[in-house]
Amino acid sequence: MSTYRVAQVTSPGGRFEIVEREVPQPGPGHVRIAVDACGICHSDAVFVGALVSGVRFPLVPGHEVAGRVEALGEGVQDRGWQLGDRVAVGWFGGSCGHCTPCRQGDFIVCANLKVPGWAYDGGFAEALIAPADALARIPDALAATDAAPMACAGVTTFSGLRRSSARPGDLVAVLGIGGLGHLAVKYAVAMGFETVAIARGADKADFAKQLGAHHYVDSTAGTAVADALRALGGAKVVLATAANSGAITATVDGLAHRGELVVIGAAPEPLEISPMQLLMSGRIVRGHPSGTSQDVQDTMAFSALHGIRPTVEEVPLEQADEAYQKMLSGAARFRMVLTG
Repeated sequence: MSTYRVAQVTSPGGRFEIVEREVPQPGPGHVRIAVDACGICHSDAVFVGALVSGVRFPLVPGHEVAGRVEALGEGVQDRGWQLGDRVAVGWFGGSCGHCTPCRQGDFIVCANLKVPGWAYDGGFAEALIAPADALARIPDALAATDAAPMACAGVTTFSGLRRSSARPGDLVAVLGIGGLGHLAVKYAVAMGFETVAIARGADKADFAKQLGAHHYVDSTAGTAVADALRALGGAKVVLATAANSGAITATVDGLAHRGELVVIGAAPEPLEISPMQLLMSGRIVRGHPSGTSQDVQDTMAFSALHGIRPTVEEVPLEQADEAYQKMLSGAARFRMVLTG
């Protein structure tokens, strides 16, 4: 093909339009990917709304990409990639290789991290160019529509849990059971944790149990979330997927001694946590930033092994604007995924 379609916005907060562009050729160290599926993440709104510096318009977002390698730049074949390989690209869209975190091998916190849809055109398109170090190999058992959300939502929750202090048998609570949280509950159960799902409303209890949760806490039921967690013995880890600082703060006193709050839900408001809440019980609060391409590959392999799949709504690329608006409204159940 000589042209391909993208869904782009031309100004901050604008609506998506479908346009055709000339097919680009990958440069050295890069590949061109034929996009089969791309998840719509709430973080895309940060770029669409130009809420960070360096955003350029017209903008093509999308950092939950699954597709096939269809063109190789110079040197890529030497790294083991071939035409036709099924690959995913996530929030980790490549690193600079020379900043201090990269030199220490901590690539996901690269000072010059290349996030698709920010550093370069993302996956709301029929094709994209990506650096080879961003590629994760998709297992045969996973469909593209299942693999795409795992490149951000999946890897963030999976890696957030496996890098936590929790061990099999520990009480682990997942705050929020939406786009990230519904996967987090499944991963927590598969990792052998006694899993608590926390959400708003008694109507979500059955869904939490369907995901495999051993306990459900309704944050609107009248009993404080922290009290409910303490009644279960106290959480070794709370994985906060909900982008609500008040809800995150409400879990802190439910942590056991040496318990850990792992924050992955991006909310702009500060957490209201006092030093005394942390000091007396030796509690820890930390953020967890997604995962590298190897982490994405590990996430997909674990998901294939344990039969874990995201709950998605598939929408054709030409309906990108409707799908994006549905995500913004909170009505998505649970990941909107664009397909070709």
